[in-house]
Amino acid sequence: MSWNPNDNDPWGRKNSPPDLDDAIKQLRKMFFSSNTGGGGSKGGGASFKFNFKFFTYLIMGLLVLYVFLGVRIVNEADRLIVLTLGKYNRVLGPGLQFHFPVIEEIYAEENVSKIRTFVLPTNMLTRDENIVDIELNVQYTISDLIKYSLNVEDPEITIRQATESALRHVVGENNMDNLLTSGAAAISSGILLRLEEYLDIYDAGISVQQVNIEQRQPPSEVIDSFRDVVAAREDKERLRNEAEKYALSIVPQARGEAQRQLQDAEAYKQKVIAVAEGEADRFKALLVEYDKAPEVTRERLYIDALEDVLSSSTKVMIDVEGGNNLLYLPLDQLIKKQEEDDE
Repeated sequence: MSWNPNDNDPWGRKNSPPDLDDAIKQLRKMFFSSNTGGGGSKGGGASFKFNFKFFTYLIMGLLVLYVFLGVRIVNEADRLIVLTLGKYNRVLGPGLQFHFPVIEEIYAEENVSKIRTFVLPTNMLTRDENIVDIELNVQYTISDLIKYSLNVEDPEITIRQATESALRHVVGENNMDNLLTSGAAAISSGILLRLEEYLDIYDAGISVQQVNIEQRQPPSEVIDSFRDVVAAREDKERLRNEAEKYALSIVPQARGEAQRQLQDAEAYKQKVIAVAEGEADRFKALLVEYDKAPEVTRERLYIDALEDVLSSSTKVMIDVEGGNNLLYLPLDQLIKKQEEDDE
C-alpha cells in the first residue's frame, strides 16, 4: 500500500506524467483566448491572441538558422561559384565565407589546383590507311573556374570529345610506322597543341598539362606479323649502325696510311734527287780530273768498278791469259774459314 494515497510528491505536486491534452491547452492559450459574452464575438468562440515574446524567439531562431545555412568553410584549393537569382555574382575563395540562401545559389565547387587525368582508349586510321589501337593519357587543370563552370555544360565530356578529335586529326597525318616507332613523341606534342586550340575555341577554362601515348599497337589480328617487321627494321638499324661504326674506324686509319705513303713518297723523291745531284757533282769532279790525266783517271775508274762488283760476289772466275783454263776462287769458303780462324 502506498504511503501517499493521493499520488503526490513530498512537495504537494502530482507524481504523474504530463497530460497531452494539458500541453495542447497551454499552447492554445499562447495564441488564443476565450471570450464569452460581453463585447466579444457572438458565438463565444476562440480569438487570436498575439504573444510578442514567442514571436521574437521564433524570428531569432529563423534568423540564426538562415545565417547558419549561409556560412561555408572553403578549403585552400577549392573555389565556389555563386549565382544570384540565376545570374553569376562572384567566386568564393578559401576561408570562412557567407552567402544568402534562397537568393544566392552555390552553383559549383571545384578544386582548382588538382591535376585531373583521364585515359582515352580508341582505334584510329593512319595516313597509309592502317588501323592502330591507341591508349591516350591526358592530364589537365582548371585555368578559369568561371569559364569551366558556365561556358560548357559538361567539361569532362567536352575535353574527351576535343581530345578524340585532336587525336584523329594528328594520327591521320602520320604513317603507321612513324606512330609505332620513333615518331610517338612528336605526335603527342601535336595532339597537345591541337587540343589546346580546340579548348581555346570552346573557351572552356581548361589548361592541358600533358598528353602521353601510353599504348600504340596494330590490331591483334596482325600484331605478330607487325612484330616481325619491327624486328627486321631493328636488325636493319643495328647493321647500319655497325657499318657506320666500322666506317668511322677504318676511314681515319686509311687516311693515316695514305698520309704516311705520301710522306714516304716525298722522302723517296728528296732522296733520289739528292743522290742524283750528288752523282752529278761527283761526275763533274771526275771530269775535271779526267781532263787533267785521262789515262790515270780511266784506270782508277776501272779499278773502282771492279771493286764494287767483286765486293758483292762470293765466287770469282779468272780467265788466264794465253791458256784455256779458268781459275776459280771460292771467296765465300775463304771468308767463312777466315771467320772461323778468327773465332
